[in-house]
Amino acid sequence: MSTMINSRLRNLGATALVAVAAVAGAGSAWADDSVNTGYFGGVAIMGYDTVAYFTDGKAVKGSEEFTYEWLGTPWHFASKKHQEMFMSEPVKYAPQYGGYCAGEVVGGGVTVNVDPEAFKIIDGKLYLIYDVGNADNFAAHAAEEIPKADANWPKVAANLELDKYH
Repeated sequence: MSTMINSRLRNLGATALVAVAAVAGAGSAWADDSVNTGYFGGVAIMGYDTVAYFTDGKAVKGSEEFTYEWLGTPWHFASKKHQEMFMSEPVKYAPQYGGYCAGEVVGGGVTVNVDPEAFKIIDGKLYLIYDVGNADNFAAHAAEEIPKADANWPKVAANLELDKYH
């Protein structure tokens, strides 16, 4: 009996978490839980602090000392404050398209190797790109590129789930 109640509570908690994430992520390109960890390392954004893009306006390497696991992936932060900010609103700070190259998602594919220095914040959302030149191009054409990437992301995410890109 206790096991059945615990199982139901876990399912209810998971359902509530999904509902909260769906509401919090409305208008966000988080269609699933795919997180780019690169080919090696197993850490989101190659260990860079996703909050620092917003607070410092630049790529800042995070520390293992300030780690938070979200969507089954460790995220590193440069400070306890940044870690807490992310913990309270992960969808707000997480990069779009799971941290895969936004420019490649526009074309319906993925590039795992993004450059943490090649980023743009557009309308309060973080986009990671393959390189700085392409980041500038993506931002210059954001009005056309972002809707295409948003439309492609569900299929790209499904293919990632099936491991079609590896």
